[in-house]
Amino acid sequence: MKILPLSEMADEKGKKGKLIVISGPSGVGKGTICAEVARRLSDVSISVSATTRPKAQTEVDGKDYRFVSPEQFQEMINEGKLLEYAEVFGNMYGTPKDEVDRALAQGRTIILEIDVQGGRSVKQRYPDAVLIFILPPDRKELARRLQNRGRDPVEATRHRLLGACDEIDEARKFYDNMVVNDNLEQAVRKVIGIIKGDIGGNECSKN
Repeated sequence: MKILPLSEMADEKGKKGKLIVISGPSGVGKGTICAEVARRLSDVSISVSATTRPKAQTEVDGKDYRFVSPEQFQEMINEGKLLEYAEVFGNMYGTPKDEVDRALAQGRTIILEIDVQGGRSVKQRYPDAVLIFILPPDRKELARRLQNRGRDPVEATRHRLLGACDEIDEARKFYDNMVVNDNLEQAVRKVIGIIKGDIGGNECSKN
């Protein structure tokens, strides 16, 4: 199936759809930023990823993720229903392409909250996509946020923290924008500015 450039995906009024990828280490606050951006911008929606990982008690199926079995996920791959997918910490994550294609065809902006592997795949298929990576203020603060979530066992938290450094290094190679989430309100405003095309977001975190 032919994939059109984003510049050619517009609704009947000529409004171009915009694809935004937002990534960052676990605990950096990217989910909160995505939700706040979507709340403030009426024409922005967030794609709901499919995953094989277990659902947390506070999560809602179909809102936070589409929770599926490994067999169902493999079926989605086989049928070409995923825009991108990757294995992260032993679980599979993927973006259902039907929702993305529908939003772009309607001239809407859609946010994909995915990892760096997925961001690379999306950029290859949609060169016009805007990639934003959310950075922590520093490693110590990221560790504190991960511990305060209380979602993962101690060993899993340590594993995520170690993986965050590699993820940041990889993102610096090809992400368009790096935004430090030191202050939530400022980070949200910067991301909105990038989406609107008002500002660039290249920044560096503290060592």
